[in-house]
Amino acid sequence: MTPQKTDRVVHLDALGPRGPYRTLAPEPVPDVCGTEVARLSLVPPVYVTRAIAALRRAQPLSAADLDAQLAAAAEAFASGSVDGLEVEAYERLVSRTSGTPLRVVRTATRDTARFVASARASAHQGRPRGAASGLRDDALRSGHAVWARRGEVFAVNASGNHPGVHRLWLEALALGYRVAVRPSRREPFTPHRLVGALRRAGVGEDRVMLLPTDHRAADTLVHGADRAVVYGGDDVVARYAHDPRVLPQGPGRSKILVTADTDWRAHLDTIVGSVADEGGTACVNATAVLVEGDPAPLAEALAQRLGALPSLPPQDERAVLPVSPLERARALSAHLTQWAAGSRAWLGGNGIVHDLGDGSAVLRPAVHQADRADAVQLRTELPFPCVWVAPWSRADGIGPLRDSLVLSALTRDEVLLDTLLAEPTIANLYVGDHPTHWMAPGVPHDSYLSDFLMRSKAVVGAR
Repeated sequence: MTPQKTDRVVHLDALGPRGPYRTLAPEPVPDVCGTEVARLSLVPPVYVTRAIAALRRAQPLSAADLDAQLAAAAEAFASGSVDGLEVEAYERLVSRTSGTPLRVVRTATRDTARFVASARASAHQGRPRGAASGLRDDALRSGHAVWARRGEVFAVNASGNHPGVHRLWLEALALGYRVAVRPSRREPFTPHRLVGALRRAGVGEDRVMLLPTDHRAADTLVHGADRAVVYGGDDVVARYAHDPRVLPQGPGRSKILVTADTDWRAHLDTIVGSVADEGGTACVNATAVLVEGDPAPLAEALAQRLGALPSLPPQDERAVLPVSPLERARALSAHLTQWAAGSRAWLGGNGIVHDLGDGSAVLRPAVHQADRADAVQLRTELPFPCVWVAPWSRADGIGPLRDSLVLSALTRDEVLLDTLLAEPTIANLYVGDHPTHWMAPGVPHDSYLSDFLMRSKAVVGAR
């Protein structure tokens, strides 16, 4: 059975080794107003175990066929009807359930398709220059390195904060892994459509699967795979920190640094976009801006720009801010108030909830000024445009800039840039006028995924 509209409710079946699988009592998927819009079939641990076994028995995709299959899947994902759901209906469902503005979802659709089409080339960007891609390379006769998988089955325990999280695992498929994706129950439509598009393009049912589960079965999935990526908060990172088979993807805590040799006014559009583009929900959105000098003028300008953004339902063409169920919005507002104690509120000091009157609420932006670069507030990351602005000085060093998925450095200080590049806990360094949310196929997100999935082994005498 495939997704069909029944009384305006979409059925999302599990996509297992023998095709779609619908349970007797699917899980309701509500939109941000609390209205049921879909039913998601959750599979039990025994189903997951059998699915992993099927993935393990399957052979990797043929490299000769892969580019054509990925190109066809990209086209289907971006513009086709996948399992009975047109792209426009898919995008509206994502917007309704996740609260992500429709224009953000549409952009994500195009960008995800671009990543699908280039997945094999992107994956091989991480191959060491000294390693051959396989046993049929002539260099192996005299001894060489070969790039080889560390396992066969890759599991994804996905989040639902942004459709773009599903771009990463495509590289695992391109490297020969068989992949099982556990979708977020908040937004299962993107992975369901992506797996469906891949299968439609010819990728076998025993090579890529969608396995919706509860938390107990999710553990079965993660521990049954050879390699896994798991999304979540600091608790998830701590839980898997010592498991070499698991790659935790936690808060990004992306930042912007503005040094005294740079006029931030010339880069205000980039700073605002870093905070608020993508709805402010992505791990690459900036959550802190550190300023060498007085941070107040920048904080004031940020508050003025962000405060002018409209409060609209997510499906409105003009919407730019995220929306959530009303009770969740109130809880997030209370959490922000608690953490902001001791800071100066330029925006959002009276709360961030704009009640839309239908059971949902817009999450309004917040701008707070901390009094020091190492203030605890700067580690607080929330799922809407929320930014902490703080002073920074050379005496503070790079300590406050550590633990950043992205650091955009607005500076001309080359010695400082060398130091930032050498810092292991800064995953990505953008120099100059580049927003923290910039991404492109072939450019690592948090190192190359292949660093985690592959290794180089010596081979001699092949061919």
